[in-house]
Amino acid sequence: MIVIVGLGNPGKDYQLTRHNMGYMTADILADRWNIDIRRHNFRAVFGDGRIGDKKVVLVKPETYMNNSGWAVRDIVTWYKCEPNELIVVYDDTDIPSGDIRVRNGGSSGTHNGMKSIIYQLCYDNFPRVRVGIGKPPPEWDMADYVLSIPVGEERELLVESLNNAADAVELIVKGDILGAQARFNKRIKREGQD
Repeated sequence: MIVIVGLGNPGKDYQLTRHNMGYMTADILADRWNIDIRRHNFRAVFGDGRIGDKKVVLVKPETYMNNSGWAVRDIVTWYKCEPNELIVVYDDTDIPSGDIRVRNGGSSGTHNGMKSIIYQLCYDNFPRVRVGIGKPPPEWDMADYVLSIPVGEERELLVESLNNAADAVELIVKGDILGAQARFNKRIKREGQD
């Protein structure tokens, strides 16, 4: 069983905000694979089904972002999944809007939801898909930025990146994380490189 967690905040007020990229990716996967995310338990709403020939559980924690680890710990413990059987999708301000990054493990960076998950699980060697939302303008507070709804061209970029994030999750589920990284991780050009 592969547990796919999309991070976000519950409730209509947060539904389309930058901080809910994980929730929105889970919803795309649910639509693609006809998985009903409506069961409540483990401090989350979730549903199980298949992506290809793999059994999966799509999870949206209801603990609010900063306590996401509570729900993730509960569901990972219940399904007895190994670190490589957990995939977490979340927003990242260190990545430009429209880009995604696939990693096989690592630190939480500045993301409080990921800090909570790593703290509760006591490991960080699980795959994750980071959906770039870019940095806030200088005059914006970070919390106001991530909890606001993107519009215009940025919204169009994010819709494309959410579909790419869902594609990346599907590749990871199929056992091809290297393929997902090769397809979606952009190489940053250094000064002096062509």
